[in-house]
Amino acid sequence: MSDAIHRWHDYMRAPDAAALEAMLHPDVVFQSPAVHTPQRGREVTMRYLGAAAVVLGGPDFRYVNEWRGDGSAVLEFECTLADETQVNGVDIIEWDGDDHITRFKVMIRPVRALNAVIPLMAAELAKLAPPDSSHG
Repeated sequence: MSDAIHRWHDYMRAPDAAALEAMLHPDVVFQSPAVHTPQRGREVTMRYLGAAAVVLGGPDFRYVNEWRGDGSAVLEFECTLADETQVNGVDIIEWDGDDHITRFKVMIRPVRALNAVIPLMAAELAKLAPPDSSHG
């Protein structure tokens, strides 16, 4: 298993901002299932992944399958939201030769789950936004 994926699994078991920052490339690209435009850079990616750890990373969050290539992996996950909505999704992760994550794409299904996750993520992102942020 790649060190990048091993470190990602460690992060999901015990989210830690410093560990997340260390594993992300400065120019990482994050692709959200709810935002059309790719988000670029470590700071914004940390906010999205930090919010996702809160929203999706509850006690029943689990990866149920994994497919790996030389510099990429697809991790299928399942979890249940507080309102009992069942979420199924995938994290598509790419990394460079130094095991820094360079791209992170999240896909969620079914549409009911995505519709439930969007406002939860928006609320969590608002808490994590920099104080001088003028965009959402």
